[in-house]
Amino acid sequence: MALLDKVIVVEGKTDKKRVQEVMNKPVQIICTHGTMGIDKLDDMIESLYERPVYILVDADKEGQRIRQWFKHYLSESEHIFVDKTYCEVARCPRPYLARVLRKYGFNVKDEAPVKGLVYR
Repeated sequence: MALLDKVIVVEGKTDKKRVQEVMNKPVQIICTHGTMGIDKLDDMIESLYERPVYILVDADKEGQRIRQWFKHYLSESEHIFVDKTYCEVARCPRPYLARVLRKYGFNVKDEAPVKGLVYR
């Protein structure tokens, strides 16, 4: 399966940027921008049909709402969780986020961990 077949759904531009920073090869990243209106959802469903979809949203109330929507309307999507210590995808240290994404088969850059920090 080509990497561009995979889709990662994030909440905002800073989350998208953080994911792009750790990716070794391009992958489609869709931002919800925190809004999940009916028209946007219908368009999103059509574009995601029969593609592997990974939900990578913040560990907060809005992120939970987005996860619930995808569990209901696109139940085959996989959910990637970040440690609540970081709360937001954009705040995750690059080595930590790379390790999390690697577990789901994404081709990520190899980065040396920052000395003194512990990555869960």
